[in-house]
Amino acid sequence: MINRYNSIPIVSVGIVGAKSITFSLNGYGATNEPRTATLQNGLILLDGKVHTQLRFEPQSPNDCFSLQDVIIGVNFHWERHETQTFRGTLRLLANGGKIWAINELPVEDYLESVISSEMSATSNLPLLMAHAVISRSWLMSQKENKTKPNTQERHGDAFIRWYDHTDHTLFDVCADDHCQRYQGITMETSPNVAEAIRRTKGELLTYDGEICDARFSKCCGGAMEEFQYCWDDTPKPYLKGIGDTPSEKIPDLTIEENARQWILSKPESFCNTTDKRILSQVLNDYDQETTDFYRWHVSYKQDELSELVNRKLGMDLGTILDLIPLKRGKSGRIYELKIVGSKETIVIGKELEIRRALSESHLYSSAFVVEKHDDMFDIYGAGWGHGVGLCQIGAAVMGDKGYSYDEILRHYYPGAQIEKAW
Repeated sequence: MINRYNSIPIVSVGIVGAKSITFSLNGYGATNEPRTATLQNGLILLDGKVHTQLRFEPQSPNDCFSLQDVIIGVNFHWERHETQTFRGTLRLLANGGKIWAINELPVEDYLESVISSEMSATSNLPLLMAHAVISRSWLMSQKENKTKPNTQERHGDAFIRWYDHTDHTLFDVCADDHCQRYQGITMETSPNVAEAIRRTKGELLTYDGEICDARFSKCCGGAMEEFQYCWDDTPKPYLKGIGDTPSEKIPDLTIEENARQWILSKPESFCNTTDKRILSQVLNDYDQETTDFYRWHVSYKQDELSELVNRKLGMDLGTILDLIPLKRGKSGRIYELKIVGSKETIVIGKELEIRRALSESHLYSSAFVVEKHDDMFDIYGAGWGHGVGLCQIGAAVMGDKGYSYDEILRHYYPGAQIEKAW
């Protein structure tokens, strides 16, 4: 293993952007009282003075700061506001009509929070170690390889859009689910989390000498998806469309009839579990509000669906007459969907655009089939999230069954290697 870095890198995390930010400093050579920074003529007004940016450096390891009204789960069904507390440097920066609160801290400290924020601190050690490696890998891949920004393409009646994480120009990553969930020291950590970070310190997943873009989601629904069906058309050989089973075999789910049979059944897989003990390890309190992640069902009346789709797409398609899958990825997730309206027909994609168009927040996934009865549209689906890379619930089950962290990584990222980077 070859060290890539001379020391532990620093990561900058965008916590919140707003017209005003209320914060308090515990340490930092300041009094621990709430203070509010407001935007005034493109500058930061704080304590009667204006600034282009402010920086608060910790004076001791125990110094921490709190931010009020932080939104978590932005645009997802569990969205809520919280007061959150963080260690490290606080930067306030005026940009784009907002004040941005940015947290700077060493990667390993960031990871301890990410692991505790993404799942329960009581998760089994192999899962925590595997997640430490992929969270570190994904972060360093983002820092080193800024890829294409959010992209949209319009070809006649086809509207294809994908969303990635590279619209962040002021910081490396954001603190919410669109990057990696990061809630500072707000979430309870545990000796297991600290041990997982310690044991895997500096370890990255690599493929052909490059750091892996190690994606992950809550539940793959029994089949992992490939990168190009969710984001830009650049397949990654370590992100394969395989089964979440020991054999890794699945039917050809790009075929509509196979996908229908798969989604309407509950095949055995690592993530097909109702074990509350395991789920409580993986899912934080608000995630446990979601119980039907492996197979799920939503129902709309035709007028409800028509109003929703027209509003979410910003178009007037008229009454929605049909939803027709055109293209599915290897996991059965739809990445091109034809929406037939009484006034206009349009094709949309990729998977996240489809999920957003058919829900007030997001459908759990785009692996679904549609059944129409009179004026009802019943949508039956599989999995929670894009399904690319590590399946958190499946990995938790693997860890509980005695698989080691490197065996978990080999399953979800076939062909990837573990490299010591610092």
